[in-house]
This record gives sequence, structure tokens and C-alpha cells, in this order.
Amino acid sequence: MSDTASDLDLSAIEQERTRIRETYLKPSGERPPSTARGLHHTALISSDVERTVRFYQAVLGFPLTELIENRDYPGSSHFFFDIGNGNLVAFFDFPGLDVGPYAEVLGGLHHMAISVDPERWQELVQRLTDAGVEHEVHSGVSVYFRDPDGARIELIADPLGEMYGHHVL
Repeated sequence: MSDTASDLDLSAIEQERTRIRETYLKPSGERPPSTARGLHHTALISSDVERTVRFYQAVLGFPLTELIENRDYPGSSHFFFDIGNGNLVAFFDFPGLDVGPYAEVLGGLHHMAISVDPERWQELVQRLTDAGVEHEVHSGVSVYFRDPDGARIELIADPLGEMYGHHVL
């Protein structure tokens, strides 16, 4: 197995993407309504509760909304941040467990994209710079970085339901 895209048959991949799109993607007026109401929260793992709170609240400006014991693991914390529009990002810590370093694996998190107001986007990029957080800006609307435990985060100035000016919802 190769680690580079140069060995891939990109034409075959695009043909398969087209087949799947034609089979499953319905025009917006023909799609049934979703059975879901929205994303209640995404839960990530934190190695240090206070460090995570400082990063998400002080650097990113996401207010901490609750800090409780994790009902599934005694001694573990479950804490939540407001990311706007009634959505939350949550964390667990697991004291005493060796959960290992962050890794991108099949079925795991590649990145979490959070929509931010375009007028605040540049301020948030500056906050990352001021905090010494390595980051990469793409297309003038997305900034990618890693949180203190290595999870990849994107702050995107595009509205919810859009991606680079293209409606995806």
C-alpha cells in the first residue's frame, strides 16, 4: 500500500464518486427531511481539563457552559463549550487511563470545522498567532490548527450549510 496519492487512479476514483453521487444524492427539493434535529455535541478527549478550558475559552472565545462528572467513568470530567447556534463541543478526561496520543484513524476524527462570523474570523486568526498556536490559512476563509491534545480544528468564515461559496445543505 502506498502513502502517496501519486499511485492512485484518480480517474477511477472520480468515476466512483460520480456513481455514488448519481445513485444517492437527491436535489434539495426531493430529499426527505432529516430524522435528526441537529448535532447535540461532539465529544473529544482532553488530557488536562484546565488547559483545554483555557484554550477553548480564552483563545477561541467559546464559553465553558458546564463541568460535571462523566456518568460512565468515575473521576472523569465531562465539560461543554458553546460554539453558537445551540451547538456544543464537549470533552472527557479519563484520569488513570492511558488513552495514548491523538491519532487520525479510520472512524476517527479528521477535523472539526466550526463556522465563525466573517467579521470575527481575522480576530480569531490573530488570537491563534498571539497564543503561539501554529496554524495554516486556506482560501482566506479557513484556518486549520491543532488543539492542545492534537485534535485538528478548522475555523471557517463560510455560513452554516455552505462550503467555499457552494451550498452543501
